[in-house]
Amino acid sequence: MDSDLSAEDARILDHLKDRLAQFKRHRGELIPVLQMFQEELAYLPPETIALVAAHLDVSPAEVYGVATFYNQFRFNPPGKNPIKVCLGTACHVKGADIILENFERKLDIKEGETTPDREFSIERVACVGCCALAPVALVGETVQGHMAPSKVEGLIMKVEIEKGIKARAEKKNESSRS
Repeated sequence: MDSDLSAEDARILDHLKDRLAQFKRHRGELIPVLQMFQEELAYLPPETIALVAAHLDVSPAEVYGVATFYNQFRFNPPGKNPIKVCLGTACHVKGADIILENFERKLDIKEGETTPDREFSIERVACVGCCALAPVALVGETVQGHMAPSKVEGLIMKVEIEKGIKARAEKKNESSRS
């Protein structure tokens, strides 16, 4: 297995190997099998391509070709704090590409990637339906309207501060139970 797999992902992958038996060994099962892996892991690590190919008796290239054709499949684990930058017409006109570039620069990842600690991931989306608030980014499920490049660092810092507060509260709760 690839060393990039987290222990949790490796455990889930082992469980999914057993679930492959419920699918016929037929090429027509390719998308449902990929969807099962995607649903459980939230992405398709390289190991899944080989497993699916072996089970369905097709080439890994064919599995990868189908998976890359559909945008529902992702090949990087999503971050705990996914960032989606709208690049629909209204947002694009108001400089959303600059917002996207700022997130990429501050997090040191490109669109479609996840930070090594799996805290953040960035993706571009076509429209979030908040054109009056353009340009828009979603941080987790929170809509951030009227985005400006200067707001990017503050949003990232806010998430990190909230994470620290939560960790301290959990540690305090653990110590009070002892």
